[in-house]
Amino acid sequence: MASSNFIDYVKISCRSGAGGAGSRHFRREKFVDKGGPDGGDGGRGGHVILKANSQHWTLLHLKYKRHIRAENGEAGSGARCNGKQGEDVIVEVPLGTIAKNPETGEILAEVTEDGQEVILLKGGRGGLGNHHFKTATNQTPEHFQPGDPSQEEWIVLELKLLADVGLVGFPNAGKSTLLSTVSAARPEIADYPFTTLVPNLGVVGYRDYKSFVMADIPGIIEGASQGKGLGLRFLRHIERNSILLFMVPATSENIGDEYRTLLNELELYDPALVEKERLLAITKGDLIDDETKKEMMKTVPGDIPYVLISSVTQEGISELKDLIWKTLNP
Repeated sequence: MASSNFIDYVKISCRSGAGGAGSRHFRREKFVDKGGPDGGDGGRGGHVILKANSQHWTLLHLKYKRHIRAENGEAGSGARCNGKQGEDVIVEVPLGTIAKNPETGEILAEVTEDGQEVILLKGGRGGLGNHHFKTATNQTPEHFQPGDPSQEEWIVLELKLLADVGLVGFPNAGKSTLLSTVSAARPEIADYPFTTLVPNLGVVGYRDYKSFVMADIPGIIEGASQGKGLGLRFLRHIERNSILLFMVPATSENIGDEYRTLLNELELYDPALVEKERLLAITKGDLIDDETKKEMMKTVPGDIPYVLISSVTQEGISELKDLIWKTLNP
């Protein structure tokens, strides 16, 4: 997905429909004596509904549509005819979208499954017509109910990507190269930091037509949890990944130190992230010789499964896929 088209945060103004008023009407027909009250009910106002759609990957379609308005219900009429119900407005969003109150940060709704629907704002209830208020002592009621008013609020929609595997590493660790090697995704790749400015998703094919989804998260640097580099903007996308694949280049001075720095940044952002399953890919294995490889292996942490890979020579790629699949399906 192009960087200019990836939108993971929008603020929209939503308004549900007002309910239609009930009718104050009396039956007046020739040859019908004392027809009595027959005012119909007003129609319900339309809801504003949040719906998950797996075909959406970004909130781009809402960037220039900031005002969502549902239809009002119609008023009732004579002969006990009820007013038409206002049409609901369905706001389609990617899986993993959260709706929040912009003032308090309260989570109003969350959709994670394709087709899941949640009512963000309820439409106003339609008013009752005067035929509901006829009694033995009041045969000609003048009373009817107005419809309930609409609801209007500003709502923040925030996307957190859903993926089986999230790639975590410093800039130029080889995340985008790996994603382009194992999937059809084509993220931007270059030899300077922060090439990836937005998350990228790719479907990785596995044996027997199996597959899993991999997410390339823009590079973290030390201090990202305090806002350095790209800061917190994309760290939230890591929250929804089943497995975290840490990526450290084989050319690093100390594999273990770099891994622990990355882990510390995630813990500072959200301590729950360190409870996720973690794997380590030591990248760019083609850039070191056998002697350097022996020295490098002494710095590899012993508490995490790892694979030495090279996206250029394909070294270790099959083993990495096997390790990921085994971890996803224990």
